[in-house]
Amino acid sequence: MKQLVLDLIPTPLPTLANFVIGQNGEAVAALKSILDKQANAGPSAVVYLWGQPGSGKTHLMQACAHLGCSTAASMSEAGSTSSRCFAIDDVQTLSANEQQTLFNLINRQQAAGGAVFAAGSVAPRDLPMRRDLTSRLASGLVFQLTPLTDGEKAAALAAHARGRGFALREEVIAYLLRHARRDMASLIGTLDVLDKYSIETGREITVPLLREVSQPSLV
Repeated sequence: MKQLVLDLIPTPLPTLANFVIGQNGEAVAALKSILDKQANAGPSAVVYLWGQPGSGKTHLMQACAHLGCSTAASMSEAGSTSSRCFAIDDVQTLSANEQQTLFNLINRQQAAGGAVFAAGSVAPRDLPMRRDLTSRLASGLVFQLTPLTDGEKAAALAAHARGRGFALREEVIAYLLRHARRDMASLIGTLDVLDKYSIETGREITVPLLREVSQPSLV
């Protein structure tokens, strides 16, 4: 496939509105409630989300950032930044110094009435981190995110296509779910490339076009 250089339609930003909830309604409702309260100087809160890759953790952290939470370029920056809320992804990758900064940040936010939203790959008790920090992460609301079923993924792909301005045929969705990598980030990425190629060539989005675009990875 030739390199695609067109980017005519921007990929929708991750938001709470375009997150396909699936079985994660309780977690999303909690995030919405806390964010609403924080906008009006609400009480302090700690929320920890965990789950396997593709369960939606990063999407929700980015959605919180788009609603005003600070992500900071690094944990050292987060330690010196003032914000009503912070969204910290992949906490299991933090170094010892970054863990100390996050511990201090949670204490500071609790004292100031702010919020910390964090996400990791496993439950707090199983994180390879200092115990006082995992206790802080477990002290608030903890939700395990459940990956989408195939039906929910199909709905998410159709919704993403509508957001980019086109209707996605059921047979294209079925082909993607059978042959592509199954995490939503990869599925959405493949769909975006397919859309760009369709625009560039002026051809309708079909399974043959998908095969052409995705060779050799999906054939």
